[in-house]
Amino acid sequence: MTVTVFTPTFNRAYILPRLYESLCAQTCKDFEWIIVDDGSSDNTEELVGEWTNNDNGFDIIYEKKQNGGKHRAINVGVQKARGELFFIVDSDDHLTPEAVELLVRWLGDLDDSHKFAAISGARGRDVSTYIGGVFKGNNDYVDAKNTEREKHNLTGDKAEAYITSVLKKYPFPEFDGENFITEEVVWNAIAYDGYYVRWYKDIIYICDYLDDGLTKSGNAKNRNNPQGVLCWSKMTLKCFPQDFKKKLHAIYCYYDAVKDKKDISQIAKDLDIGRAFCCIAIMLGNTKRRFFK
Repeated sequence: MTVTVFTPTFNRAYILPRLYESLCAQTCKDFEWIIVDDGSSDNTEELVGEWTNNDNGFDIIYEKKQNGGKHRAINVGVQKARGELFFIVDSDDHLTPEAVELLVRWLGDLDDSHKFAAISGARGRDVSTYIGGVFKGNNDYVDAKNTEREKHNLTGDKAEAYITSVLKKYPFPEFDGENFITEEVVWNAIAYDGYYVRWYKDIIYICDYLDDGLTKSGNAKNRNNPQGVLCWSKMTLKCFPQDFKKKLHAIYCYYDAVKDKKDISQIAKDLDIGRAFCCIAIMLGNTKRRFFK
C-alpha cells in the first residue's frame, strides 16, 4: 500500500462526508483511510461505521480516543499506518480526484538517495486558486527543506505527504495538560536533520478553514499550551540561527504565552538566550507588532 490518508477529527460529522466522497472519487485506490476520533460527542462513530460497510475500494480504520489534541492523534495514526506515505487531510478539507494518483507517481520518481522526507502538492481554495505562494520557474517541482520554504516562495499551507518510516522517528512531543503543539515543530526537526521535501505546483488539496478549526483559534491556544510553544520557539531558534526576525518572533511568542506566569529572566533561561536579547524581542513585539508579520 502506497498512501495512508490520515484524518484527525473532533465533532465534525456534519462536514466529514465531503472528505469521504472525495476519497471515493479517487482515480487511484492505492490507499487506506485512518480516522482518529479525538473524543467526539456527535455521531462520527456511527457515520464512519456505515461507511466501513460500503464497497469503497479502500480500507477504513477508525479509532476513538480521549480528547488530547491533533498532535496526539497524529502519533496514534503514524503507528497504525501501513502506507509508504502518511498524508494528513483535515476533516474540514477534501482532495481533488487525482490526488492519490499524483502522490503515487511522485513517490515513484524519487531517487534512492534517502534524502527525502516527503513529497508535496499545493493547497487551494478551489482547483485554480492557490493558498500561499508558488515557486517560480517552469520546473515541475523544487527540492527544498521545510526550513527553506520562504527562499522558494513556498508560503502558506501545503499538501505534504511524509514518508511514514521517517515520520515514525519523529513523534510529536506530548505535554501533560496541553492539547496543542504546532506541526512545524516536527517538520522543522526533520529539516534540521538534513531531509528534503519535493514540492510540486499541482493543487491536490482543497481547504475550508472553518470557525471551529485550529487555524482560527488565535493566540489563546498558545497561552493554554506554553510547553508546546517553548518547544516550537527553541526549535525555531535552532533552525534559523541567522534569521534575526524569526528569532525575535519566536522569543516574543513564548513571552506572550507565559508573561502572566514568568518574569523575563526565567523566560530567557527557558529559551537559553541572554536577558538583553529577550528584552529586545519583547519591546519590538509590544511596540511594533507589524515587524513580525
